[in-house]
Amino acid sequence: MGFETYTVSFFGHRFVESNRQKELEEKLEKLITDLINQKQYVEFLVSYGGDFDTLVSSSIRHITKSSFEFNKSHILVLPYIKAAYKNNSESFLQFYDEVEICEESSVAHPKQAIQICNKRTIDRSDLAVFYIERKYGGAYLTYKYAEKQGIKTINLGSL
Repeated sequence: MGFETYTVSFFGHRFVESNRQKELEEKLEKLITDLINQKQYVEFLVSYGGDFDTLVSSSIRHITKSSFEFNKSHILVLPYIKAAYKNNSESFLQFYDEVEICEESSVAHPKQAIQICNKRTIDRSDLAVFYIERKYGGAYLTYKYAEKQGIKTINLGSL
């Protein structure tokens, strides 16, 4: 009998105002801690490249480093192989438990790749956590997609 995996994905605006970062980090740490304590095994799916992505990953690392939680995996999901990953894959694998390249988006036009990857990530999620403060942009489109798919959502922004 294996672990029951609960998959959580994170999406947010590229920029988070500096005066909001501390409050957002506190919300993330509480949410991540609660999930780790309540679920048998949690798969955290995160992206790379924005302020929210950085806050999520540093929160996961901070919590699990201090408490030695073994019932989670911290997975970086990329829409295609980015130069930063290609040139530093070893350091990425020291920070994340796994790195995945979304197959469907990796062969798509670059302007469509991120949204395709976001949709595939939502499709495998039990919970999608957002930081959205406006009704436009990629994070908002992903939020609307998650709602349409019936995925449980939490928005840590003020939308």
